Amino acid sequence: MPAPFSPDDRLYEQACDQAIAMCDGNLRSTIKALIMANEYLELELQELRAAISCGCMPNTASDDAQSNAA
Repeated sequence: MPAPFSPDDRLYEQACDQAIAMCDGNLRSTIKALIMANEYLELELQELRAAISCGCMPNTASDDAQSNAA
């Protein structure tokens, strides 16, 4: 029996279509780009965890001000 439809399914389908289109329809390039993006995010998470473990906290107030100024 298939899983019930979720509203998120449509968003995932659109995200897949968009990623494939950004790679000119090349599925291998799409997968490679997604793997690379995942590795980048894992590295960012590792760095954030390291910063938090040594007592550093991201300065979200100044980050928000900088992004609003741009």
